[in-house]
Amino acid sequence: MNTMYYVGLDIHKKTISFCIKRVDGRKHNEGKIRSTRKSLDEWLGDVPESSQFTMEATMFTGWIYDHLVERSFTVTVAHPEMVKAITAAKKKNDRSDAEKLADLLRTDLLPECYIAPPDYRELRRMLRFRNLIIREATKLKNRTSGMLMEVGAEYDKKRLHGKAYFHDLLERLDYVPDSVIEMLEISRDGIDMFTRIQRKLITALRTNSMIRERVELLMTIPGIGEVTALTWVLEMAEIDRFSSIRKAISYCGLCSAQNESGGISKRGPLSKKRNAYLQTKLIEAAKLAPQWNSDLAVVYDRECLRGNHNQATIAVARKLVAYMYAVDNRGTAFVVHEPVAVA
Repeated sequence: MNTMYYVGLDIHKKTISFCIKRVDGRKHNEGKIRSTRKSLDEWLGDVPESSQFTMEATMFTGWIYDHLVERSFTVTVAHPEMVKAITAAKKKNDRSDAEKLADLLRTDLLPECYIAPPDYRELRRMLRFRNLIIREATKLKNRTSGMLMEVGAEYDKKRLHGKAYFHDLLERLDYVPDSVIEMLEISRDGIDMFTRIQRKLITALRTNSMIRERVELLMTIPGIGEVTALTWVLEMAEIDRFSSIRKAISYCGLCSAQNESGGISKRGPLSKKRNAYLQTKLIEAAKLAPQWNSDLAVVYDRECLRGNHNQATIAVARKLVAYMYAVDNRGTAFVVHEPVAVA
C-alpha cells in the first residue's frame, strides 16, 4: 500500500518553497525550486505519486494549480487570511510557511477556498482587464477637463467627450498654447483607443456560448444591465456553491462584520472580506436600479425615510443580489408581478 504524502507549497514570483511530510508528521523532503513550468516538471519527477498538494491563494496560484491537476494530483487551495489566523507565529519564512501548509493539510485543518474552473477564470480575467481599461479612460477624461480649466477654456461638460463637439472646441481655442492643444489631441486619441478595446472585450464576453444564456436571463431583471450581469456570472462562477441568498450577500460584501462577546453583539461597517469587484458593481447598479424597477424604488424610499441614503443604496443592492441569485439558481427569466386591481 502506498504511503500518503502531504506537500505544502509557498509560492512567490521567482521561487517555490516546498515541504513534503508523511502521515506521521516526519519530513520526507524540503527545499526550493524556481517558479517555472520546466523546474516544476523536473521536481515532480521526484515527488511520490501518492501526494496531495496545498498552496495559498495568490496571483500565481492559478497556473500552478492547473499544472498539477493536469498531472492527476489532488490539489487544495488555502484561504490566505484564515491560514494566517491559524498559524500565527513569531518565526516566519518561506520554509516554515510551506511546512505549516503541509501540516494543516495532513491534519485536515486546512481552510480551503474555492477555485473557479479554468474557463471561468479566463473570461473573468478579460472582464477585469476591461475594468482597468475603463479606469484609465476615466483618468484621461478627467485630465482633459482639467487642462481646459487650467487655460480658462469654456466648454459644455455634458458634450465634451463627444467626437464632433471636441474637434469643434479645439478649433475655437485660438488663445490656448499649442502644447495644450497637442496634449488634448493625444488624450482624445487615448480615450478613443480605450473605448474600442473595452467594446471589443464586452462583445467577446457577451457572445461566449458558455455564459450567454445566464447573462441573458439576469438581464430580464429590471435594473440589471449587461456589465452587471457579466460581473455576477464571472465572479460568482458556479452559483450552486452558495447554499443561500445570505451567503451570496456576504460574498458580495453587502453585510457588516459581526463581533460578539459575552452575550453582547456589535455590528460594524461593511465587511472588508468580500469580492471587491462584485461589491463595487452592485453598489453602482443599486444607485440607478430604482429608476427602472418599482419594487426597488419602494425599498429605497423606505430606507431613505430612516434618514440614511447610503444604507438605502445598500438595501437595494441586497435586494438585487436576492433577485439575481433566484434567477441564476432556477435558470428561469425574472417575472414582474403586476399589482392586483381592487374593485
